[in-house]
Amino acid sequence: MTAEDRAKLDEYLKGIVHSLPNKPGSYQYYDDEGTIIYVGKAKNLKNRVSSYFVKNQQSDKTRMLVSKIRNITYSVVNTEHDALLLENELIKKYKPRYNVLLKDDKTYPSIAITKEYLPRIFKTRNRDFRGATYYGPYSHIETMYALLDLCNRLYHPRPCHTPMSEEGVMSGKFDVCLDYHIHKCGAPCCQKQSHEDYLKNIEACREILKGNTRQLAQHLREEMMAFAEEMRFEEAAETKRKLDLVENYVARSEIVQNVSYDIDVFNIESDEKVAYINFLHVVNGTITQSFTFEYKKKLDESDTDLLALGIVEMRERFESHSKEIIVPFIVDLPEDYAALTIPQMGGKKKLLDLAKLNVKQHRIDRLNQAEKLNPEQRQTRLMKEIQTQLGLPKLPMRIELFDNSNIQGEDAVAGCVVFDKLKPNKKEYRTYNIKTVVGPDDYASMREVVERRYSRLRDEGGQLPDLIIADGGVGQMEAIREIVEDRLGLEIPIAGLAKDGKHRTREMLFGNPPVSVGVKPDSQLFKLLTQMQDEVHRFAITFHRNKRSKRQRASELDKLVGVGEKTKTLLLKHFGSVKKLKEAPLEAIQEIVGSKRGQSIHNQLHSDKNQQP
Repeated sequence: MTAEDRAKLDEYLKGIVHSLPNKPGSYQYYDDEGTIIYVGKAKNLKNRVSSYFVKNQQSDKTRMLVSKIRNITYSVVNTEHDALLLENELIKKYKPRYNVLLKDDKTYPSIAITKEYLPRIFKTRNRDFRGATYYGPYSHIETMYALLDLCNRLYHPRPCHTPMSEEGVMSGKFDVCLDYHIHKCGAPCCQKQSHEDYLKNIEACREILKGNTRQLAQHLREEMMAFAEEMRFEEAAETKRKLDLVENYVARSEIVQNVSYDIDVFNIESDEKVAYINFLHVVNGTITQSFTFEYKKKLDESDTDLLALGIVEMRERFESHSKEIIVPFIVDLPEDYAALTIPQMGGKKKLLDLAKLNVKQHRIDRLNQAEKLNPEQRQTRLMKEIQTQLGLPKLPMRIELFDNSNIQGEDAVAGCVVFDKLKPNKKEYRTYNIKTVVGPDDYASMREVVERRYSRLRDEGGQLPDLIIADGGVGQMEAIREIVEDRLGLEIPIAGLAKDGKHRTREMLFGNPPVSVGVKPDSQLFKLLTQMQDEVHRFAITFHRNKRSKRQRASELDKLVGVGEKTKTLLLKHFGSVKKLKEAPLEAIQEIVGSKRGQSIHNQLHSDKNQQP
């Protein structure tokens, strides 16, 4: 687009904006192909749309959206409530590119009660049949089946799908079936159960599906007591059976308190790309719906805007008309939409916390699922977290860790392990025998090893790490810094993993002077760092043990000139021990290794310096 074309377009859009009314409504932005790319709502159309074209207030994403706008239309409505509903409908219809979209648009099952002479109760995903009343939909399938089972066991609605009219029943058209004989149906089609009694049972099922189980339990309890007083014990026993079923179901449900709340609860948590919202529908203090959904962000949508959109979407989907909504913060909803409550304590606060718990768990589950499909995603996320926590200039693609190992200065060694993209690169592991340090001086040993490693990498042009981690606290970090920064002049970030008295990782240190970095002990990052520390400790101590074991296994034969590993193995295999070899005659030794070598070994074994005191 030329500058002249852009100027004409800006003038055209400015004219539309200036002519917008100061009324509530919905606005739509179009691209150069006439496709709706964004739908919004506003209390005041003129003020809201004008805000998009204030350049010094535009974010990068908003600037991108505005650059694509070629036309603007709008719809005026009577109330802000109507604007909210219209926006929701248009987003679902057109799925604009720059609007957040509900990621989970599955059709969840409902429970239907038909409007027949003998109504039926069944589950369905199709709500288009007009001759029925629907309850749900149910995002938690187990809850739906539990409700169906409760209705079937309590009131035995007919399970068949046969159309039954009043004329057909009265004419004796139908015969009893197996369901009657196994007590799954009262056979109202054959008038073995009265029509009035059957409809009474269906109404009781409606109350169950509405969530009114408390009232139903109270009604059954009163009915049971009345039967008992009249000495109708069989009927009282049957009523008690039904009461037990209801109370067992209620006991398995999520109960808030002994308070009959009829409310909706929403909570939200978001990151840069996705917002997660949990919806709890509570009827008579019992949670009848729990559903977590996601919005993929397109612009710089705030949690307030997304939560408002989610509230409208979910209440419409689940056909909720609760007069009170519990939220974590003030949400911009019409005044006549519902009463908003931000609880600070009590049962409603527990519900809000439960919704938050559901959001966090859903987020973790989705993250785990994504990382199973793409393992590198987890590594990148954790590297990004390390970079953020430590303020590193770039992702720590390569991390090196050091650890020393010795026993009172004996057999002093050190190990260096390398992690590329947080995965151990064992080909790059290195072991070091301490050469210049006498006695148990870990700091001096660390300085020696670090200088040997990084002076060589620097001189040979090898790959330097993005982060060095010391298996220790401030002292080890300072020893590394003294070499890396002061002596070698390298700029490599240095961190430390300090341990407690039980040799468990306690905290991560970083900076100069070092300070504790707030990594939560139960986080994935902390567990990863602990595993890295365990790996370098395992590597160093294994090398130390091997060296010590080799030294302890050394025998007098190792000191003999001209005796290699092969000859030593041959002699020990034949004679069994050094003692028996020394007791053997010269001829026996020569017979094994030859005349000249046998003479040399015999002379060395019986020289004065090889004799035991």
